[in-house]
Amino acid sequence: MKSRLRIALLLPVALLLGAGKAPMLVPDVSQREIVIQYSFTGAELLLFGAIVYPDGRPPDERADIVVVLKGPDQSIVMREKQKVAGIWVNADSARFRSAPSFYAMASSRPIDKIVDDRTAAIFELGVDKLQLSPASLNASADIERFQKGLVDLRRRNGLFVERQGNVEITDGVLYRARLPLSARVIVGDYTAETFLVQDGRVVAAAVRDITIRKSGFERSIAQAAQNWSFFYGLVAIAMAVGMGWAAGAIAKRL
Repeated sequence: MKSRLRIALLLPVALLLGAGKAPMLVPDVSQREIVIQYSFTGAELLLFGAIVYPDGRPPDERADIVVVLKGPDQSIVMREKQKVAGIWVNADSARFRSAPSFYAMASSRPIDKIVDDRTAAIFELGVDKLQLSPASLNASADIERFQKGLVDLRRRNGLFVERQGNVEITDGVLYRARLPLSARVIVGDYTAETFLVQDGRVVAAAVRDITIRKSGFERSIAQAAQNWSFFYGLVAIAMAVGMGWAAGAIAKRL
């Protein structure tokens, strides 16, 4: 919903720059629903579509495509550890109101060759342009340090991905790109955003929804944890105690 609202608010401004001549995007994705099972090791999504021009012909100037796959926003606390007397303890921390749980982007050329920094920041084209909404009152230098730490952590976990220059455009009309989906993704509603850029301006945009859900035993466990958290906690404690007792009994016999 956040992605749709941002595009709905910003795109009319871009379209006014070329009123009456604005092209349209007809995007799609290879999978609208992804089911996570115990054997899920990740996936690769194909984002593809067509550019529809008013007169049916691509313009002489080059058009670029940027696709963004984004997961549900999360509130997250980043903590910094320090070694005190040989023990690692929590030190400074920073909280972010909304950080995407997953972000992957592909573009037909490097982003800095397509749009300026302002446009990239408005449409969040690139990991370094994400609006993470810090809630802490730390100094700006501290916030920047924690932001870099968050981005680095999610890059290493495969949750923040950039593939600049990976979008293929055929005959100036058809486009396609592949983006990886990490095995660490959470369930929820995802969005696949497509942006058409001409002469440094976003002139068209479209969104497709993707749902990621669990099935089978994993789904039952997740629902139990969410809907009956108290009883779920009791069962988890009982199982832990039972397994500990069983391990102790086996150890004594050995």
